[in-house]
Amino acid sequence: MSALKDRLRSDLTAAIKAREEIRSSTLRMVLSAITNAEVAGKEARELSDDDIVGVLSTEAKKRREASAAFDDGGRPEMAERERAEAAVIADYLPEPLTESEIEAIVTDAIARTGAEGEGMRAMGKVMGAVQPQVKGRADGAAVAAVVRGQLGAGS
Repeated sequence: MSALKDRLRSDLTAAIKAREEIRSSTLRMVLSAITNAEVAGKEARELSDDDIVGVLSTEAKKRREASAAFDDGGRPEMAERERAEAAVIADYLPEPLTESEIEAIVTDAIARTGAEGEGMRAMGKVMGAVQPQVKGRADGAAVAAVVRGQLGAGS
């Protein structure tokens, strides 16, 4: 079993014992999402720590989107709960990349793939090179915006 999954399970037990309602319900939900990912597809498999980080990133993104939707809908108490859940999930994610770190990774990927001067046609090639480096540490939309900006500036 992965170390991250072990940590999630032991933290869930501690949260239940400490009667931390939001933390325990969030960890239960995350572990359920991990189990669902493990049994999805044709045959069940054990997820690696990287796969689990991917599941956690997806769950964190769902919480961010839901809190924004609740804010827009005039439901601040629900939005606050979603933000609290996102904070619990963030404890298990790697440190997010800064804007300058993302820009450096994208600049390096453009140079490595030889995409300078190709303009927006090279978007897929550059994103393919960047994604493995930023997975779980940066929002895909933010990375795509940086890639678009740098490719657009080069053409």
